[in-house]
Amino acid sequence: MAKETGVKVIAVSVDDSRTVSNVKPFVNGKGWDYEVYTDSNGDLKRELNIGMVPYVFLVNGKGEIVSMKTGYAPGDEEKLYEELKALVK
Repeated sequence: MAKETGVKVIAVSVDDSRTVSNVKPFVNGKGWDYEVYTDSNGDLKRELNIGMVPYVFLVNGKGEIVSMKTGYAPGDEEKLYEELKALVK
């Protein structure tokens, strides 16, 4: 995706201390080509006032949040990709 859009994708896992050790093997098994961080103590989640995951937000080149979405439905990834392409035009 980064090659096509120039967009950097970052994922943040909210796994707690009991399951956070599963994140790295899971990500490695998926072969995702983006950065994945953990927020096992919930600091980021609290700071951003996130109640439900997944929580997706797009940030433009100026650091402004231009889109936010909570939850997932099949096909959301295509909609997100279209938003990304429009954002980088």
